[in-house]
Amino acid sequence: MSSSKAPVTVRRARTSDVPWIQTLVEPLVQRRILLGKDAVVFYEAVQEFRVAVDENGALVGCGALHVFWEDLGEVRTLAVHDDWLGRGVGRALLEKIEEDARELGLSRLFCLTFEVPFFERNGYTASPLALVEPEVYAELVRSPDEGVAEFLDLARVKPNTLGNTRMLKRLV
Repeated sequence: MSSSKAPVTVRRARTSDVPWIQTLVEPLVQRRILLGKDAVVFYEAVQEFRVAVDENGALVGCGALHVFWEDLGEVRTLAVHDDWLGRGVGRALLEKIEEDARELGLSRLFCLTFEVPFFERNGYTASPLALVEPEVYAELVRSPDEGVAEFLDLARVKPNTLGNTRMLKRLV
């Protein structure tokens, strides 16, 4: 195993992982780094999540891929347990999410993040708001999803978005 690879395995999340995911992200929600979600929302989106597990099967990180439109997806809820920060877990999760995005036919991934250096190291660049055409925007504004509202920069999510950076990566 090379030193650049995290000693983790990334797998599809299971419903039994949801309480752990909530526990991991709650401090980040309290610090307004991630959007808060009710348990039901995590369960509804469990198929979007990947989790990283260590050699003993313990969960150490999570991340999700949310499809926005035919070519556009979002990296959501990318979080790593404090004990595993800086050990390649985030990168391993992001690589799997990007692989999933390619399999679905997406050509662009974006994220709204405070972790700009991490995403820059992984090929993302700061991007303007206009990632979608006006007619697609008109469709997306109908979504009840809070993450979509955050993406569209709607006023009702402003307290959660102050200071974060919209970043984009074109997948090859």
